[in-house]
Amino acid sequence: MSQIQSEIVAGVGLITLDRPEALNALSLQMVIDLTNLFTDWRDDPNVDVVAIRGSNKRGVFGAFCAGGDIRFFHDAAIAQDPTLEDFFTAEYSLNNLLYSYPKPYAAFMDGVIMGGGMGLAQGADLRIVSERTKMAMPETNIGLFPDVGGGFFLSRTPGHLGEYLGLTGQMLIGSDALAADLADGLVASDSMPELWASLTANTQLSATQRFEQLSDLVSLPSPVSTPAWQDPQIDTIFALPSVTDIINALEQAQGEWAAQTLACLRQRSPLMLHVSLEQIRRGRQLSMADDLRMERNIVHHCFHTEHLGRSGTSSETVEGIRALAVDKDNSPAWNPARIEDINSDMIEPFFTSPWPADQHPLKDLD
Repeated sequence: MSQIQSEIVAGVGLITLDRPEALNALSLQMVIDLTNLFTDWRDDPNVDVVAIRGSNKRGVFGAFCAGGDIRFFHDAAIAQDPTLEDFFTAEYSLNNLLYSYPKPYAAFMDGVIMGGGMGLAQGADLRIVSERTKMAMPETNIGLFPDVGGGFFLSRTPGHLGEYLGLTGQMLIGSDALAADLADGLVASDSMPELWASLTANTQLSATQRFEQLSDLVSLPSPVSTPAWQDPQIDTIFALPSVTDIINALEQAQGEWAAQTLACLRQRSPLMLHVSLEQIRRGRQLSMADDLRMERNIVHHCFHTEHLGRSGTSSETVEGIRALAVDKDNSPAWNPARIEDINSDMIEPFFTSPWPADQHPLKDLD
């Protein structure tokens, strides 16, 4: 049974992610199916608008997408399965397709939306969240980095919020996402089914007009409060040149926010914190296509760690997933263990392409 449900109704291509037992975490087949759908509908004169949502065990909505299938990442890396490389090439290609999609595209981000789910949604023209939304880019918690275009979209949040979100993996609720410019509209979760149905109702209007009506409705100003985790020190501290500088500033800062942020960063992979900061800083100057090419280089090196004198199975990412999702001991053995032990010679190789330019797996992105 397909884990992607789709139909065309009244000029609207409707997609439901249907892997609720895994919070709609993306498999390679799901990525391929989504790519085929979006590509076919891009050229289909019967489709003028596209919308996507997730499902949960009780029905539709309630969860969007928890990201990539990290157990697959771990097992494929251990087995040296080449489909791991295929997954990231396919996923990043899909991310780029969505950012340049020529037809109006809406993402209904109810419930969990993390990692790969953000890659599906952040390219949408209309990003709708609810009070049940739990949004994050938590990759540093598993020794990875905020990929799927995170270098591009995190770096374009206000000030240096992107560095903070990318390094800590801080979770955002719907109102937070709106304040961070990672959503366009905040609605009550129980209104999601009606809003979804409105895209295909009132067929006296064109699909594009119905999309515009929906956009106008959900984009009405919502009360936006300052998130509990937000702090004026973010823009000062997370603008500092290096992770070590950020850590030193947090150690000297006063207040609960600084203490909690410091404790969070001390739990993350020191190496991947440095890589993630560099990724977001570089991403600020790149197009989405160039950012994804950069991220494709980085993710290759996350699973092929010869540049660190290690095997792929001893990578930070494999160890991080082991600790969180396989053995579930929550005690990753990061290497190096201390943030202060990272140097530039360890960071720069992540940004060096392992392929000649004409053989890069994402060379055709534009």
